[in-house]
Amino acid sequence: MAIRNYVIGLAFAAVASGAAAHHSAAQFDTSRNVTVEGVITKFDWRNPHVYMALSVTAADGSTHEQPIEAGASSVLLPLGLTPTSIAIGERVTIRGNPSRVGADMVLGRELVKADGAVLPLNINSAASRKAPDDAVATSIAGTWFPPLAGFRGYGGGTRDWPLRESARAAAAVFDSRQTAHADCIPVTPPTLMLYPVTSVVEVGADTVKFHVDWMKSERVVYLDGRGHPANGEPALHGHSIGHWEGRTLVVDTVQFAPHKEGLAMGGYPSSERKHLVERFTLNADGKHLDYEVVLEDPEYLSGAVTYRSQWDYRPDLAPTGLACDLAVARRFLADP
Repeated sequence: MAIRNYVIGLAFAAVASGAAAHHSAAQFDTSRNVTVEGVITKFDWRNPHVYMALSVTAADGSTHEQPIEAGASSVLLPLGLTPTSIAIGERVTIRGNPSRVGADMVLGRELVKADGAVLPLNINSAASRKAPDDAVATSIAGTWFPPLAGFRGYGGGTRDWPLRESARAAAAVFDSRQTAHADCIPVTPPTLMLYPVTSVVEVGADTVKFHVDWMKSERVVYLDGRGHPANGEPALHGHSIGHWEGRTLVVDTVQFAPHKEGLAMGGYPSSERKHLVERFTLNADGKHLDYEVVLEDPEYLSGAVTYRSQWDYRPDLAPTGLACDLAVARRFLADP
């Protein structure tokens, strides 16, 4: 069975070309809707995709197995889909989009249970879980969720960035089938800090740790007064030092390893000269964390890029803790 490419449940067709995600959604016809009813025969709760299958009965009484591709568990869990939401043998209805190329795979959008409950299979589902009204944070510590709007805005803004020709050329030839995610390599900051998954911030005396539920990513910010090492080894998420300015955590990060999508998804690469200055501020309402980043990379940018977004305070959420499953990440590569 051919497995069609999908955008990690993030419907980037609505975003400008600078915001391609895990795989291209072009293999699915998002302008057409299909409805599939049947009995759940498979439910694989994995990263970076959730897969399921239905046993569907045709009008003539014959049955066939209908494969369904959904978003990543890290993306769907904050929205309300859990490993126990669906049981094998349960009759459900799937709303989704068909393949453009004749394959049997359906891109799932929403799942409707027999009692009428609607569960999200995609980040854009209207069934997404809402934030609790009474949850208020007292510091940046806690559990947070970056909404899709901030992620979209960042990726869609690349058209206005001061990109050097080297960055434009790399994006022009970028193969959306060969993303870093296909090798279970996560995106890096600042994209990582905008990814719509659960993020837990742990504040200590000498460090602040960001546990981002995307391929088990973790960032450590050192607050003990140290500088960046003179000859430090480049790392996926760089080397971060920080300090407090009142209620704002200011983070300076250098020594990034080169990454094929280190500036932005869609093939905008970064070099070892990439430099971030980030500011994390608890909003006065206690319900949001204001995020601001200044991004520089002289190899690919002729000037600095500044972006602002917010995270939602979500103490009701918990991370999946799932690492990327390489077999699942590469499953689509068997396609012709």
